[in-house]
Amino acid sequence: MPIALAGMSIAILLKLRTREETVIHHLSIAARDPKHAAEVLAELMGGTAVPFPPNPGSFLALQLDEHGSGVEVYPAGTELQPGGTTGGHFLKKDARAYGSTHFALSVATDAATVQAIAQRAGWHCFDCNRGPFHVIEVWVENETMVEVLPPEYAREYLAVTRPDKIKSAMAAASTTAARHPQG
Repeated sequence: MPIALAGMSIAILLKLRTREETVIHHLSIAARDPKHAAEVLAELMGGTAVPFPPNPGSFLALQLDEHGSGVEVYPAGTELQPGGTTGGHFLKKDARAYGSTHFALSVATDAATVQAIAQRAGWHCFDCNRGPFHVIEVWVENETMVEVLPPEYAREYLAVTRPDKIKSAMAAASTTAARHPQG
């Protein structure tokens, strides 16, 4: 399945659909070991990781689906800045740890395998109940959150984020104090 950004209403394409839809084909994150991070993400997606030549030291985790779904993994500290008609520039800055970027990733991999892959990589992994749906938080290099949605979790997520349900679901949602620690 294609990548969907958490918190955004993005049409998820079903393999049987033939008309064009709005979809995010790829996104980028930063990692201290981009090759390893891309390899683990590719394993979660059932795909492969390849070098990403436009930004040396970067890798692309490909889902190998008909949508071109993938995650570009840049060296930590990479910033994208406008570059006019030649395209964005890749600038290297000091690396930082946690940030606000995360995304939901639907995979064909079952929950137990997702957890085993994350554990083998040495990454934090938590099976979380978000209320109307579940996610497996996989923390790339223990710094960047990916909400992995195995098939059963993806079905829950898609049931809540349907166009006729998402607005009322967000209006009815409450803030969970446990997710906002003081300090």
